[in-house]
Amino acid sequence: MRRRLISSTLAVVLVVISVFGVSLVIVETRTITSSAQESVELEAMRLAGIVDGRLIGGEPVDPGILSDHGGADRYARIEIPGRPPVEVGTRPEGGVIRGTAVGERGERVVVEESRSSVTREVGRTLLIIGAVALLAVVAAVLLALRQANRLASPLTDLAETAERLGSGDPRPRHRRYGVPELDRVADVLDASAERIARMLTAERRLAADASHQLRTPLTALSMRLEEISETDDLETVREEATIALAQVERLTDVVQRLLTNARDPRTGSAVGFDLDEVVKQQIEEWRPAYRSAGRAIVRSGRTGMRAVGTPGAVAQVLAALIENSLMHGGGTVALRTRVTGNQAVVEVTDEGPGVPADLGARIFERTISGRNSTGIGLAVARDLAEADGGRLELVQLKPAVFALFLSRESRRRDEEAPQRPIR
Repeated sequence: MRRRLISSTLAVVLVVISVFGVSLVIVETRTITSSAQESVELEAMRLAGIVDGRLIGGEPVDPGILSDHGGADRYARIEIPGRPPVEVGTRPEGGVIRGTAVGERGERVVVEESRSSVTREVGRTLLIIGAVALLAVVAAVLLALRQANRLASPLTDLAETAERLGSGDPRPRHRRYGVPELDRVADVLDASAERIARMLTAERRLAADASHQLRTPLTALSMRLEEISETDDLETVREEATIALAQVERLTDVVQRLLTNARDPRTGSAVGFDLDEVVKQQIEEWRPAYRSAGRAIVRSGRTGMRAVGTPGAVAQVLAALIENSLMHGGGTVALRTRVTGNQAVVEVTDEGPGVPADLGARIFERTISGRNSTGIGLAVARDLAEADGGRLELVQLKPAVFALFLSRESRRRDEEAPQRPIR
């Protein structure tokens, strides 16, 4: 491309120089020739006037006197009636420029000048025009090189950016070149890079979230299937199969929820649901794991509350909090339901050492964990809660108390429940 730009620029410059240069040479040549002709004729008229003056005064007309008044490189011939011709200077050879004048006494003056002087003047003019044309060509070459680099380098850079995008490197370069059309292309490539980066981030986030959120339900489902395969009691098989089917439905809901949240975290499918059922289901699902760890999980607080949200998402939020207490807490884990204003609150607390003060403000950030865990669970739980219009907060550090706030559905009155644990 650089070569084409340089060649095209030089071609235009050469055409312009040729057209105007030839025209200028023709005009200057004619001007110099006309000027020389006019000068010779004026010289002849001047000598004719001198001769007239001397003849009127009775003074002699001789070559010495006339040579003092004539041009040094010009030849003059004065023809006076009744007298021999008078010649001044050396008659030029070859082509000449001739000027003639006739005086009042009938004398005839002829002045000749060699055409070589005009040729020399034309040569000097051509030399000047050639030098100017050469300077114009040099300037055109420099300008073409600069313009070619200014246009070709950005295009090469944009091609490299596009190649980087195609190879999986979506970092925007934010380079601009001062050319509106090229800057527009750069804007589009940077915007595409940002979109691709967001898509890749969402995909990686979805993979991490799915891996974390599905690990525990799949483990529980595997345990149910193992119990089914090891028992011969038909009632036990039916019971375990029913629980397994419910877990499969929750897994399906989890996957759908993760996909929806990955596309748009603000998208929710909130409906009114029985909060007691979700809390009860989570306690039953996690009780075997707590028994294996020699710990207990209980529930207290108000019952009969209906909240607005996605049951599957709320279940996943509670599962993340219960798993967090199992891994990082200690003693009995309690799920307490209460009402504050127009919100239903589920608090998850344990008897462990709590959350360090330096992690309290960052506990919901990804990759932030008090131990060697992924640090994803609480971040995903908060995203799920916010997608349904709720919120998840750490309301107390020691002992750790996490609270899930959900909007209440006011279609029926909540009933007070005895403040005793449900085992």
